[in-house]
Amino acid sequence: MVGFIGLGIMGRPMAENVRKAGHELTVYDRSQSVLDEMGKLGVRVAANCREVAEKSDVIITMLLNSPHVASALFDENGIVDGIAAGKAVIDMSSISPVASKEFYSKLKEINVDFLDAPVSGGEPGAVEGTIAVMAGGEKPVFDKYYDLLMTMASSVTYVGDAGSGNIAKLANQMMVAVNISAMSEAYVFAKKAGADPKLVFEAIRGGLAGSRVMEQKSPKIFSGNYEPGFRIELHIKDLQNVLDTAHTVNVSVPFAAEAMEILQACKAEGLEKKDHSAIARYFEKINSLKIID
Repeated sequence: MVGFIGLGIMGRPMAENVRKAGHELTVYDRSQSVLDEMGKLGVRVAANCREVAEKSDVIITMLLNSPHVASALFDENGIVDGIAAGKAVIDMSSISPVASKEFYSKLKEINVDFLDAPVSGGEPGAVEGTIAVMAGGEKPVFDKYYDLLMTMASSVTYVGDAGSGNIAKLANQMMVAVNISAMSEAYVFAKKAGADPKLVFEAIRGGLAGSRVMEQKSPKIFSGNYEPGFRIELHIKDLQNVLDTAHTVNVSVPFAAEAMEILQACKAEGLEKKDHSAIARYFEKINSLKIID
């Protein structure tokens, strides 16, 4: 029996892929309408996190940030109120690795296993079952739940001890934010200098600068369709965790800090609910042009 807590833009399709793979599923979310819809699919719906834990052997959480995971775990009627020794929690949220290590230690005290296993791939990957999972925790626990994680993913990689999964995820988010920023700047440069950004894209996509970020985000920039696959406000959350962790371990991350300022400028323009490809709007504004007229 698998429990799933958090049925948002990523969590719901991930949970549905677990169900489609043949696992019995018990779910909980704060949205009653989402629970009603899941119930119509034949999924068992719980009243709270405690009930999910009582009815499941392994509980997956897919929540916004560290405090939300802490609440699901430790608040009244939380997971620890219903979980038994020998069961496991797999947190697939993108949170602070410091918090992941803390959750691992607290659950270890009651003989409950814990993996931090955040994902990359956005809503399309969650729907298609092609997300990339990066996991931290004890290797035997990872091995035990590898097949379960693969029901949602195209790749599942063990990174190391508890917290390592979220370290990898934050590194991913640093690279993505800087990549989108550099790509957007380059398209503005190309337009201002007299070249067609779409043709520049075609010219360089097969070269060293080509990337999955370029392939997925360039069409959104060219169409001006910034409906979210991954919202700017969530990327801000991730980069805040990057900066907090960097300060904790005393490492300088100037590119990540600059990307954070760009994202904050986008938020100030009311773009926080838009896809992070809307970073392009920042470069358009400061250069007083449109990448595509």
